[in-house]
Amino acid sequence: MEPKLAQWVFRSLPCPLYISMARGSARWWPDSARLRTEGARELCSPSPRKAPPPPAGIVPKELVLSRERLLLWKRCSVRMAGAQGAQRQRVQVLSWQTGRARVVRASVAVSPPSRTIRAPAMRTLQRFQSNNRSRLSGGAFLGLGEHSSRAPSVRSLAESGHHLAEPRAMEMYNGHGTLLSSKFDDIDLPSAVKYLIASDPNLQVLGAAYLQHKCYSDSGAKKQARSLQAMPKLVKLFNSPNQEVQRHATGAMRNLIYDNAENKLALVEENGIYELMRTLREPDDELRKNVTGILWNLSSSDNLKDRLARDTLEQLTDLVLVPLSGLGGSGVIQQNPSEAEIFYNSTGFLRNLSSASQQTRQKMRECHGLVDSMIHYVNSSLEVGKSEDKSVENAVCVLRNLSYRLYDEMPPSSLQRLEGHRRNTGSTVTGELVGCFSPQSKKAREHYLNADIVTFTEVSKDPKGMEWLWNPQIVGIYNRLLQRCELNKHTTEAASGALQNITAGDRRWAGVLSRLALEQERILNPVLDRVRTADHHQLRSLTGLIRNLSRHARNKDEMSTKVVSHLIEKLPGSVGDKAPPADVIVNIIAVLNNLVVESPMAARDIVYFDGLRKLFFIKKRRDSSDNEKSSRAAASLLGNMWQYTKLHRDFKMKGYRKEDFLSL
Repeated sequence: MEPKLAQWVFRSLPCPLYISMARGSARWWPDSARLRTEGARELCSPSPRKAPPPPAGIVPKELVLSRERLLLWKRCSVRMAGAQGAQRQRVQVLSWQTGRARVVRASVAVSPPSRTIRAPAMRTLQRFQSNNRSRLSGGAFLGLGEHSSRAPSVRSLAESGHHLAEPRAMEMYNGHGTLLSSKFDDIDLPSAVKYLIASDPNLQVLGAAYLQHKCYSDSGAKKQARSLQAMPKLVKLFNSPNQEVQRHATGAMRNLIYDNAENKLALVEENGIYELMRTLREPDDELRKNVTGILWNLSSSDNLKDRLARDTLEQLTDLVLVPLSGLGGSGVIQQNPSEAEIFYNSTGFLRNLSSASQQTRQKMRECHGLVDSMIHYVNSSLEVGKSEDKSVENAVCVLRNLSYRLYDEMPPSSLQRLEGHRRNTGSTVTGELVGCFSPQSKKAREHYLNADIVTFTEVSKDPKGMEWLWNPQIVGIYNRLLQRCELNKHTTEAASGALQNITAGDRRWAGVLSRLALEQERILNPVLDRVRTADHHQLRSLTGLIRNLSRHARNKDEMSTKVVSHLIEKLPGSVGDKAPPADVIVNIIAVLNNLVVESPMAARDIVYFDGLRKLFFIKKRRDSSDNEKSSRAAASLLGNMWQYTKLHRDFKMKGYRKEDFLSL
């Protein structure tokens, strides 16, 4: 049978890929044969789910070219690109066609290898029996639990009870991914605990390995192990002279304390934190992964956070954060897979600590190198296109939490420097107006602007430590995260929440950073892009940020033309409409109110985009305490809108009277 269709052979792929072309469509299948032919018929387009079965036809081992037939061969190059440009290679494509020659260019997408952070690799009993020195593969890392968003800029993660879940406990596998539970059939828990105090390191390893396996998901075994005094015995092995004993002892402890508050407390009471920090100094990545994983698990207990911050921050920063963030070396992030997991565990630990008390937040801000490491890692990751990185997410969440109540908790000398000549007056350039108009004179605005420029220049110079949290450069970092991070919603939510925190309140510097964000960083467009597709958690921080920006914006007419239509779209207008949370509705109405009191264009746009109907619906809905708040906010906004007499005709055309606007 003679071939009737052009055939392409991708010879450089691990599994040869064959594509047949017919009438502008294609069909593909992997196979070991060098070439397939089939009769001319309509073929389906490539499917990423499953390769269709190979077509019926002759599968010659080699294609013999007849001299009587004109064969024209051309070589062309095909560029294969991953979804994010992460994996690129070039392959030679051999195209064949009867008759007239032509050169065909094709593009084949190859999924880039996703970044997977695995849990620590655990040695197992098979290792000890076979004396095989090869490293065993680790169990699958189940990753972070999704955390809930924080409320606007007046509540912290600590008060809301939000923090990272603990990293999952680790099971033990052999080199082929087979669970080695059968290897422990002759051992029980009391025997394993006794092995921990044996003089033979092999028995110690065996006992720790059994505990690690048994306590993977058995809460009863965790309780029994604690009653058998396994906790102090394992702590003593953290700094054993035998490295295998250290690895298995820390691996067993990581499983024992997972989702078990009593075991966490027992570890701390046995001086476990001190021993863990000693162990962290060992130059062994497997061991350091276990130690940082234990710290992360411990940090999920609120009653331990202050003590963990006191006993670990300085050493963790010096041993892990500074070197692995690239801050202490060449300035470039250079992490192998194990070091990436160590850094990930450490930033997860800090993320939980930063949601604790004011005392802990302040200690983290003052810890030398901590804030600098977070900033440097985020900045460097943005430069190399790693904005979706999970450690970036942790770092940005740390920065967000450390910026909570920043102006109330920063050192008085720093606050005095930021407030300048207005530090004792408590006056503001603009405020969140509710009832009547209060315009500022042009002369006053120019005076404040000149003062802002002087302070801005001083503060922008060479930030260090906690100064980064309010430095103007941080606004640009958060803005780039909003623009470049497309998939990780937790990172963008944290970035908008951090911006919300540093622009909140009546402080002078909050106004300076707000105007910087609006006028220099042009942040409004990326924020509104997020608003269009945001879920309820993201909307809280996004609308809270816009609320702050609307208070301090100089040109409220310009801002009105950009934001009113997007915000009106999010408001409910009838009982059946899907409504965002009440605090989001309050934020949106507050933004509209801030604009209406100084911009007639804002009031006009509210009418044009059918905002009156939605505002009156919200005003009349008072069936709960949350709806009562949004109702009062809507009533205040409608009262301000009535002040624009030029719009009264439009109001009446839509069926609304003066009493509707002014009644409470």
